[in-house]
Amino acid sequence: MRMDALRGPDAGTLLIRALRTCATAANVTIHVESIVCTPWASATFVGTQHRLTIAADPVPGLREWIDALPDAEFMMRGHFVADLAVDRVETVDGRTHVAFAVLTLIDA
Repeated sequence: MRMDALRGPDAGTLLIRALRTCATAANVTIHVESIVCTPWASATFVGTQHRLTIAADPVPGLREWIDALPDAEFMMRGHFVADLAVDRVETVDGRTHVAFAVLTLIDA
């Protein structure tokens, strides 16, 4: 058995799951277009920086959901979202594309 299989999902996978759960609660369906995860550390914290882009069909409440994301709380076993910034929202061919920057930290 691989040792990484014993640890469970990484922070990027947990973040995607948490975003999907949050979106579903708002009746929004999202599709992850891209995600890049980079290890991050300070003198006191260890975590991951995430850059991700999602796409969603325009539905009632989508913009409100996007606007509420920076203040949302996400359930992520062993991690928490320390910062989430919406970098860009644009509509292309009728779909809304959203780019985020997220910092997750290990919850020790």
